[in-house]
Amino acid sequence: MPRVTRGKRRIQYRKKILRRARGYYGARSRLYKTAEEAVEKAGVYAYTGRKIRKRDFRRLWAARINAAARAHGISYSQLMNGLRQAEVALNRKMLAALAVDDEAAFAAVVGVAKRALSA
Repeated sequence: MPRVTRGKRRIQYRKKILRRARGYYGARSRLYKTAEEAVEKAGVYAYTGRKIRKRDFRRLWAARINAAARAHGISYSQLMNGLRQAEVALNRKMLAALAVDDEAAFAAVVGVAKRALSA
């Protein structure tokens, strides 16, 4: 049986890994085996980071909404409960944008939530 060296394919694959490792420190950008490990680990960090970013933004939006809601005399949890009861379909990203950019519109939303809570 003939021996298969996988010449072109192997070279292409190694070039791909080393291309992804460009800019890494020292051997991590030059040596194939080390670069392969670094690229793999970087991929894991990137995947995890995409999940963490979603959590971080949700926490930021909640903090902004809470600060603006308390300025109107209502807590974050009461505001969200009131909006749910009033069937207002505004997500936290939009509420935070209103709280920061449009104070009058946010005050109107808080009013809707307060009316729903008192009813």
